[in-house]
Amino acid sequence: MLELGELFQAADRWLVELGKSLGVPPILIELLATILAATVIVALIAVLVLVFVYAERKISAHMQNRMGPMRVGWHGILQTLADGLKMLQKEDIMPAAADRWIWWWAPGLAFIAVFAAFVTIPFGKGLHVEDLNIGVLYIMAITTFGVIAMLMAGWGSNNKYSLLGGFRSAAQVVSYEVPFVLAVLSVVMVAGSLSMVNIVEAQAGYYLGVLPKWFIFRHFPFGLIGFVVFVIAGTAETNRTPFDLPEAESELVAGFATEYSGMKYALFYLAEYGAMYVMAAMGTVLFLGGWHGPLLPSWIWFAIKSLALIFVLMWFRWTFPRLRVDQLMELSWKFLIPLAFLNLLAVGLWSVLSHG
Repeated sequence: MLELGELFQAADRWLVELGKSLGVPPILIELLATILAATVIVALIAVLVLVFVYAERKISAHMQNRMGPMRVGWHGILQTLADGLKMLQKEDIMPAAADRWIWWWAPGLAFIAVFAAFVTIPFGKGLHVEDLNIGVLYIMAITTFGVIAMLMAGWGSNNKYSLLGGFRSAAQVVSYEVPFVLAVLSVVMVAGSLSMVNIVEAQAGYYLGVLPKWFIFRHFPFGLIGFVVFVIAGTAETNRTPFDLPEAESELVAGFATEYSGMKYALFYLAEYGAMYVMAAMGTVLFLGGWHGPLLPSWIWFAIKSLALIFVLMWFRWTFPRLRVDQLMELSWKFLIPLAFLNLLAVGLWSVLSHG
């Protein structure tokens, strides 16, 4: 079976040996490897976003009994690429009264936050850029910069609609960060590690040779409850419907992105869909056994699981109506947070008693 992780590790060793034979300083080799890894991640994000936008259009079309894009390429497969080329040609207009530097840097910061999160995701066995011993904590910390970018966009635009969208985003992320972290802690407690790779390795094997030892099945039903809380909170964290109040077009035009056009607007799109995949990848690592699975290579199993979660998020978007602001807050503070706390307590007690 083709394991991409082994292939990339072999390429890394070859690069190091080549550098040594040519007398290149190790720091330059490491810098070159970092640049190559960054280039691969940027290309991966771009391809994923192209695929996800097309998939969402087609999935929504089938759910609404229509055809979706059909004219550009076979079954409209080139429509997203055409949209990207159109955005490249759009004029980059900045409002006259905008705070120039804050407004200019906001889309870049949103994309950088998502880009940095890809560094610790194990896409297969040995297929990761860096295995940090605090990988889970790192991802939760670095993705928080996304809300700072939205606040910057809202404030820097000097537009009331944008400002309201930025404030909504801050309130939403702060509220749903709590149940999100509690759901993650329930897994970290059982795995005994914050490393993404170690968490996946802790889910190897089967119960009685049948049921996988994924954390969604551990301490049933508490693992399943943690997964449900994680998915709901993660959907809110990525500003996806029914939690897309920061850019609600019915009352805020486009929210924090109202004053953006061209590639700056496209960067917010890249950040949103990239963050959606980061959340799906985290769900795969934490609850669905990561790359573990029979017969197929590890990276294919990881892709299948993460893309299945992406489909669920798209299904949510075209099924549920948008919540009101008061409903959004009530769901988090009155339901999800108490449920996540009780679930964390139950998992802790079960873990202590089972090891006692």
